[in-house]
This record gives sequence, C-alpha cells and structure tokens, in this order.
Amino acid sequence: MKKLALAVGVLALGFTVSTAVRADYAVVMFKDGHCRPWADSKAAPAGAGWKYHWVGLKSWQFAASKKHYALKKHWCRSFYP
Repeated sequence: MKKLALAVGVLALGFTVSTAVRADYAVVMFKDGHCRPWADSKAAPAGAGWKYHWVGLKSWQFAASKKHYALKKHWCRSFYP
C-alpha cells in the first residue's frame, strides 16, 4: 500500500511539474525601438505602441538569443547603451 501511495505521489508531482514547464516566451519591441524578451506572450505589455517580433519561444535563453539577433540586424535597439 505504501508503494502505491508513493507511486501516485510521484505521478502527481511529475504531472504538476510538466504543466508548469510549458512556458511561452516572446521578444517585444516597444515604440521607442527597444527590444526585450518577454516572459509570457499571453500577458501583453501595458500601453500602446509595442509589437511582437517572435512569439511561442520555448525558453528565456532562446528569446534572449532572438533579441540579440534582432539587435545584430538593426531591427531594434537595446535597453542598455
């Protein structure tokens, strides 16, 4: 019985962790031309004058690399001088 309870607990924990991992990152460009990675593409930035460059990225690191690609192509500027 203890083994069954342990197995159910492990399965429940694995299920909750796997649903939390499904993140959705994006790269957002604001009206002044600055780009930055955005943690959740469903939670849009407040205010007007922004647009997405990329949506549906699987990790923060991948979103940051896409931001650096946009900086290299001069599609946007960095927040930091």
